[in-house]
Amino acid sequence: MNFGPWTLGSLHAPSATIDDSGRYLGIFNVKEARDSRDWNDIMSLPRHYWLADDNTLRMAPVPELEGQRFNELQLPAQEIAANSEQLLEKVSGQAIEIEAVIEPGEAREFGLTVLRSPDGAEQTRISFYASLQDRHNNPGWLQIDSSQSSLADDVHGRPPEQGPLALAADEALHLRIFVDRSIIEVFANERQCLTLRAYPSRADSAGVSLFARGGAAQLRSLSAWQMRSVWPELKQFEGR
Repeated sequence: MNFGPWTLGSLHAPSATIDDSGRYLGIFNVKEARDSRDWNDIMSLPRHYWLADDNTLRMAPVPELEGQRFNELQLPAQEIAANSEQLLEKVSGQAIEIEAVIEPGEAREFGLTVLRSPDGAEQTRISFYASLQDRHNNPGWLQIDSSQSSLADDVHGRPPEQGPLALAADEALHLRIFVDRSIIEVFANERQCLTLRAYPSRADSAGVSLFARGGAAQLRSLSAWQMRSVWPELKQFEGR
């Protein structure tokens, strides 16, 4: 199928198919966010969709993407102090995958920044707003904020990408984050996914940090990988 716009802003022209193993797979066009006279949209990662036992739609990146990983780095469990940002000195890159499990604790907002310059002038912020989830069954909200992503003049300003995500009382936030130069895709708990374009102008905008606001959160685990290129002519850029 191939029809119309889809929810959450940055995606359009969805196409879906069933593969030989019976999986429902989808792929999208991701909108450009710079001034351009040419057609230069980019495709999203292929996603696997399925219906869970509770009849909710689930989604995840296809496992074949794990074959592109190399140079794994793991961080131990640690507290993310309230109202702090912790720069991860050993985790960086503009073509990386990050898998993180974070317990909300008392934090009202927590998450990671990617494509961060050392001084923080450029950064893209991935947040979960736990404070919006309450006893009235309002969900929490997952967000990608690109308002500080670039100092370049030709990058369009746009509101953050947001999507609802309700966590159970004892459920941690499980993020899989894919950064590939100008595209960021965030999968959360197999129930939400956000995608947008970001265009850092500085070569050193490759850092990653953890943060928490309003209370402490707990990092249960974090693994990061550099990602291989599927294009032979771009092999020299791997690991950057």
